[in-house]
Amino acid sequence: MLSDKDRIFTNLYGTGDWRLDAARRRGDWDDTRAILAKGREWIVEEVKKSGLRGRGGAGFPAGLKWSFMPKEVDPRRPHYLVVNADESEPGTCKDRDMMRHDPHKLVEGCLIAGFAMGAHTVFIYIRGEFVREAQILEAAVEEAREAGLIGPDACGSGWAMDIVVHRGAGAYICGEETAMLESLEGKKGMPRIKPPFPAAMGVYGCPTTVNNVETIAVAPTICRRGASWFAGFGRENNTGTKVFCISGHVNNPCNVEEEMSIPLKELIEKHAGGVRGGWNNLKAVIPGGASVPLIPKSVCDGVLMDFDALKEAQSGLGTAAVIVMDNSTDVIAAIARLSKFYMHESCGQCTPCREGAGWMWRVMERFVRGEAETAEIDQLLDVTRQVEGHTICALGDAAAWPIQGLIRHFRDEIEHRIVERRTHSRTAAE
Repeated sequence: MLSDKDRIFTNLYGTGDWRLDAARRRGDWDDTRAILAKGREWIVEEVKKSGLRGRGGAGFPAGLKWSFMPKEVDPRRPHYLVVNADESEPGTCKDRDMMRHDPHKLVEGCLIAGFAMGAHTVFIYIRGEFVREAQILEAAVEEAREAGLIGPDACGSGWAMDIVVHRGAGAYICGEETAMLESLEGKKGMPRIKPPFPAAMGVYGCPTTVNNVETIAVAPTICRRGASWFAGFGRENNTGTKVFCISGHVNNPCNVEEEMSIPLKELIEKHAGGVRGGWNNLKAVIPGGASVPLIPKSVCDGVLMDFDALKEAQSGLGTAAVIVMDNSTDVIAAIARLSKFYMHESCGQCTPCREGAGWMWRVMERFVRGEAETAEIDQLLDVTRQVEGHTICALGDAAAWPIQGLIRHFRDEIEHRIVERRTHSRTAAE
């Protein structure tokens, strides 16, 4: 269990003030100039050695991603950092608390990460519904600017840095990095074909790196306390601390910062007050936000909360949004509701997603009512595999995976409902 002295987000619950003076008392902006003085390459290498992997879902090594940016900056093609604050994954609510209660961690992270990439401008693309969070973030940026922490001579380092808070309009697809860049440019948010990747041609056709709020916000602490400190938590290739969002059928839903690789059972029982009705009342858990496959209690009993362990369990850590479902849950209806969400949020650019997401939802609705044939279960599974991996972005995968998890672990419930409906109809007819 993570001790308080090792927590990065010390004001996650808003017990203290978010403003600059209070943030400085908590350790933010502590000799940031000295970190910048160590140079761009030192910062990138330190983040690499820490083992930090992207906290927005994909889990790509952050330092490696930063290193893809060109070493030399062409004045005709300036470098940009874009922070993905478009937190739209169902069940995920960590970034909004970071921005609402600890915004200076993100602002300082923007300076350090942007400097490491050779960027003089950082865009924070924030979800349109986060009205209060955007107001606080804009105020924090202005505080930092007035204090000389960012601006033409950020922290007295000689490096110019400007931070722009850009409000989106609430489309889930804009959480995909290239759709976000399209939206940032004033276009309809639709994913771009890759390559070229953003590091070569991103926003305004210039080299760009897109990272999640949490990924950027932990960078200053890693640079300050050292890569080895961060790498000391969790298992190899799954290091550091992580903010988990625990919701659903638990006694105390919460966001909590813990070390990676903590057992799922320990996470729920120590921080969320346990499953409603006790651990034995657990039915299933979606461990990483709505887009990853659910896992049943038998897997939850021993699984660790990290990228590799959940991949082995045929699920994923994703955004680390833990959605708990007890035995009162109609798991078929729950997954059907997620199918409706992905159908609604599909941008329509790719045929497999545009047509497949709606088709999958309609079949799932019939499964909820039992108005189907058992042969359609395999037919639906086959359609999910035709959608998965056949779209420009991962929204098609996100629509397919929850259904795959349902069929993998709860096929018997679908079959039982179909048979029960058929039996009931026959009895009523007689």
